[in-house]
Amino acid sequence: MKFNRIVVKVGTSTLTHPTGLPNIRRMEALVKVLADIKNTGRDIVLVTSGAIGVGAGKMGYSTPPKNISDRQACASVGQCELMNIYDTLFSRYSHMVSQILLTQQVLDGGEDELNTKNTFHSLLDKNIIPIVNANDTISIKELEFGDNDTLSAAVSVLIDADILIILTDLDGMYDKNPRKFEDAKLISYIDKLDESLRNAAKGETSTLGTGGMITKLNAAEMASLKKIPTLIINGAYPSRIYSFLEGHHEGTLIDLCKKFNCEEK
Repeated sequence: MKFNRIVVKVGTSTLTHPTGLPNIRRMEALVKVLADIKNTGRDIVLVTSGAIGVGAGKMGYSTPPKNISDRQACASVGQCELMNIYDTLFSRYSHMVSQILLTQQVLDGGEDELNTKNTFHSLLDKNIIPIVNANDTISIKELEFGDNDTLSAAVSVLIDADILIILTDLDGMYDKNPRKFEDAKLISYIDKLDESLRNAAKGETSTLGTGGMITKLNAAEMASLKKIPTLIINGAYPSRIYSFLEGHHEGTLIDLCKKFNCEEK
């Protein structure tokens, strides 16, 4: 199957160093892969976390602040920094990017959602790469709600994507927390979610991100409502996206509707 419309979500732990400052090497590697895939004629949408972490690092915080208004200030500073880096990097490969900041209420249906959907389609028709983040600067609800895994699934459903690819700081979903158990085994393929998987996922979180593996399972479940499979891979190796598009994967493929064994959408 050829995946013509791809949503890629990248988390804070992939984008930043422990200091909160941008991990330029990783960002360069990711942009190079996405730009190359875009050159094949596919649509690419990038959902990015990291604004609060990057802003906190730039503003001199040793860790992101807990106060809501301070976190929103960090998001405001960090979003500018992120977009500047993305714009510079994608421009090297002659690709134009746009910024879309979303809140939960925009995606709750109605005219705002329709307008947002039309904006995405207009950008993609013009071969522009939309870069999406939650609008943490103005929305307390969104900031408290929290994770961009859910946002990436919502965007995938909104634009009728063919695949959602989530980049994280693990190789994929494990049968137990690999940070605690040396005998943890990577799960290559998931076609149904049960309590044992959810319990295993609840123990896998990162120090910088707001989500964890459980939010990725929830995002996959949300995407599956529109028969969109989800791939979870290690963000340190974005070239693994090539492997998936070439017919094999290194990570966890979550295909709850068994899309690869059924008819096209």
